[in-house]
Amino acid sequence: MTAPTTRVGQTRGAAGSEKGAPRGRRGRAAVPWLFLAPYLCFFGLFVLAPAVYGIYVSLFDWDFSFPSYRPFVGLGNYVDLFTPGTLDYASFWRSMRATGLFTLFTVPLMVTVPLAVALLVDKPFRGRTVLRAAFFAPYVLGVAVVGVLWKFVLDTQHGILNRILGGLGLRDDIPWLQQEPWVWVSLVGATLWWTLGFNAIIYLAGLQSIPRDQYEAAALDGAGRWRTFRSITLPGLRPVVVFVVMITVLASANVFGQPYVMTDGDPNGATRSAIMYMSDVGLGESRMGSATAMSYVLALLLVVVSILNFRFLVGKEDQS
Repeated sequence: MTAPTTRVGQTRGAAGSEKGAPRGRRGRAAVPWLFLAPYLCFFGLFVLAPAVYGIYVSLFDWDFSFPSYRPFVGLGNYVDLFTPGTLDYASFWRSMRATGLFTLFTVPLMVTVPLAVALLVDKPFRGRTVLRAAFFAPYVLGVAVVGVLWKFVLDTQHGILNRILGGLGLRDDIPWLQQEPWVWVSLVGATLWWTLGFNAIIYLAGLQSIPRDQYEAAALDGAGRWRTFRSITLPGLRPVVVFVVMITVLASANVFGQPYVMTDGDPNGATRSAIMYMSDVGLGESRMGSATAMSYVLALLLVVVSILNFRFLVGKEDQS
């Protein structure tokens, strides 16, 4: 009598465990969502909701000065941005041109120079930690501090850079912050000095993830430095390069602080970025509907550029 009872108990236990298994799996599947819940709440509250509300604002002639009169214009704010002769057409696309030039000048440098720095500090030598800290230290400064600092350094009359150039027998009256192309040299140089360390740290982490035995095998085969870099280092860093290019393009296209502090958009608005113009229109002129429409045009262009960059870089990886 005992054996059958035992079998029945085992059968019931097995049946109970089978019934409880889906609940356990559902519970385990819910654990990641519980960890993500705080972030999703903040994302929905501070990113998704303002983005949706911004689309709503862009469909109106939204003026802070007249809260009771905000006529619906539909896509009129967007159409005006693509219609020559309208109020914002020329100024908006000139600011987009300035943003494009800044992105074009900074991205190649911000991708290659930090990689060279990472390759340098990745090798063991005395003082390597101090050198790493020196490259990364400017990144902890705020954009206002960086802008004011470089504004003093690049001042035409009293700046230390022109004094050094004069001491070397070179031209000592270069208008770094007043005339083209010097304003672009100043903005790009200050941005490179400020953010170089961040990209270098990302590259350094990628370099340390490449197996060292690959370099040892290449050395035994007699491969030179360039061959090793092209065949081992660069393929191993390709996902990191994709990430660095993407974040650098997005950061450069959203530039605001450097031209705002250093050049104030001069000369004659040549360095006034798109974000600067949007802030002038939305906050200075109280035309928030038009400014919001501009922001979504810029966002759409960035999405397109990001997709093209991603497909180009990842496509090259797949082909190789």
